[in-house]
Amino acid sequence: MGDRQEEQTGARRPGRAYIGSFTSTGGLGVLAADVDPGTGALDITGSSDAVADPSFLALGGGVLYAVSETENGAAAAFDIGGPAPIPLGAPVPVDAAGPTHLALTGGHVLTANYTSGSVSVLPRTADGTLGPVSGQLRHEGGGPVADRQEAPHAHQVLPDPSGRWVLTVDLGTDSVTVTALDAATGTLRPHGATTLRPGTGPRHLAFHPAGGHAYVLNELEPTVTVCRWDAAAGVLTPLGETPVVPEGAPGARYPSEVVVAPDGRFLWAAVRGADTLAVLALAEDGASARLVASVPCGGQWPRDLTLAPSGRHLYAANERSGDVTWFTVDPETGLPERAGSVPVPSASCIVLG
Repeated sequence: MGDRQEEQTGARRPGRAYIGSFTSTGGLGVLAADVDPGTGALDITGSSDAVADPSFLALGGGVLYAVSETENGAAAAFDIGGPAPIPLGAPVPVDAAGPTHLALTGGHVLTANYTSGSVSVLPRTADGTLGPVSGQLRHEGGGPVADRQEAPHAHQVLPDPSGRWVLTVDLGTDSVTVTALDAATGTLRPHGATTLRPGTGPRHLAFHPAGGHAYVLNELEPTVTVCRWDAAAGVLTPLGETPVVPEGAPGARYPSEVVVAPDGRFLWAAVRGADTLAVLALAEDGASARLVASVPCGGQWPRDLTLAPSGRHLYAANERSGDVTWFTVDPETGLPERAGSVPVPSASCIVLG
């Protein structure tokens, strides 16, 4: 009866969102929220503080996964069938310090471990829980920024669109490493690495929907490096850099996250310090980018930025102001317009599912 009423009234069931926050600075851990499909508005329904500092989240197979960004780093799985996330067992050690990012591929969860400068692989079991570390790959090297690049600092790990490769963005070594995951053994095989301009401090990357280009957001210099991605060869080639803040903008600027529109026309980047969202127009072939606007992020220190699958709404997790702000995106100009916010102390990440 409910489905029939929904069809007759035109109402749509709410989506779901999951928000990570730093428990060590007053956050509630992992929060769940309903998402209004029309307005993008969030309504918090519950939370769990069972895992310390769950700073980054990922969804897969109806299960939510989180890192525990602590000295004794861990990863955790959550049941999301109810109003609040429920842990599926105890957090599993990643045998590394400071995991900041995780991704799912090949029946495994991979974590990027910032402090240790490594990537850990944990198998997913049939019920979605995590097994012990099956493989680990440590980076080597450093960069010219002495206080930030004294050692490797893996900041993001993700599979490429083809599913053949795993890419790791390392802030400490100014590089993106390409590996192949052996799904049978849960180990990573090094394939190659791309060195970016020294001192840029790459943090995260996002792929163009066509799969032939990637955009590396740099933290230590407020730019995005446009790259060609050859999935057949597993090779990332830098093409050029584009600023994500207007020329002459004052103050410190620390970009954090980058997302690309489903139609490949626009790219958005969150910039901490400036507390802005950069809007970049992409060339039709994806091979270049141009900064067209910079708008307030709706709070302070936007640590994460997420785009709804429809491309209609953007969500900024503003860590220092303690909120998640959502925006309606103009499909013609790419400009985000603030539509609302919800309090989330020490917000660090938001994923939609």
